[in-house]
Amino acid sequence: MQRRPFLRSALLAAAATTFATVAAAQAAYPNKPITMIVPNPPGGIVDSSARLVSDSLAKVVGQSVVVDNRPGGSGNVAYAHVARAPADGYTLLASYSAYHVGNPSLSPKLPWAQKDLAPVALVTAGTNVIAVHPSVPVNTLQEFIDYMKKNPGKLSYASQGNGSLAHIGTEMFKSQTGTQMVHIPYKGSGPAIQDVLSGQVQVFITTPPSVMGHIQSGKLKGLAVTGKTRHPSLPNVPTTAEAGLKGFELEAWVGVFAPAATPADVVNKLSASIRQALDQPEAKTRAAGAGIELRYLPPQALEAQVKRETEFWADIIKAAKITAD
Repeated sequence: MQRRPFLRSALLAAAATTFATVAAAQAAYPNKPITMIVPNPPGGIVDSSARLVSDSLAKVVGQSVVVDNRPGGSGNVAYAHVARAPADGYTLLASYSAYHVGNPSLSPKLPWAQKDLAPVALVTAGTNVIAVHPSVPVNTLQEFIDYMKKNPGKLSYASQGNGSLAHIGTEMFKSQTGTQMVHIPYKGSGPAIQDVLSGQVQVFITTPPSVMGHIQSGKLKGLAVTGKTRHPSLPNVPTTAEAGLKGFELEAWVGVFAPAATPADVVNKLSASIRQALDQPEAKTRAAGAGIELRYLPPQALEAQVKRETEFWADIIKAAKITAD
């Protein structure tokens, strides 16, 4: 009879010790290096955003933040890795909007689900640029649309792969303008850019970092940017609305996510640290140079954006009959 109170006391003491240990670990977060998994190869908006944020975040939290590129499977390799990682705040995902909100509609058998990932913060956003090879005999967006209507299927457009934002966005552009182009998918922006520069493929709707320098040098023509305002590094390129195509907007974003079971206090502390990191002067300078917009959203707002965009892209994907690689 005397052993029961003793065992109960021992169990309570053990539980208290465990709770205190976990609480102390969370309070001290982070006390070791953090890894940022990137679902894309080096280069482009996702990798650039991850490196920019990681460098500034390391200074804020006092721990190194290591970028680990794990491309493959239209992002699914990286997403599945983070979804299965320990939920302790030390393995994070730099999530690309096209993968995050598009992949669930592209394939019913993903090795991850949106519910497996906890939103931490939106970090960057980028408009897209409608770029064409100089061999295309147009100088404005309206001339481009008119040319395609007179020459249906004559031009081809590049994308970073089936189901990428460039693929889905260009199909949306075709639908809205009543034009036809042939889709040529690539494995990333690098090889796509090479063929667009050579004229083998004539059109690329993509984020500014991929084509900005080529437009500035005259190797490509920038017909319009797909955001609400002009891009600061391409001040002479009008928006689609200014160019006469109202209602067509296309943005990419990068957000940070953690495994779903990550404690809320760790997520909130990390989100606040990311916000502080984005406010660093060096981060702002690097973002401006790369043509990336820093745009912070807290976890709840990012979660709402994911839900809204997932529903929107599901309709586009279904209407265009887009499938994954």
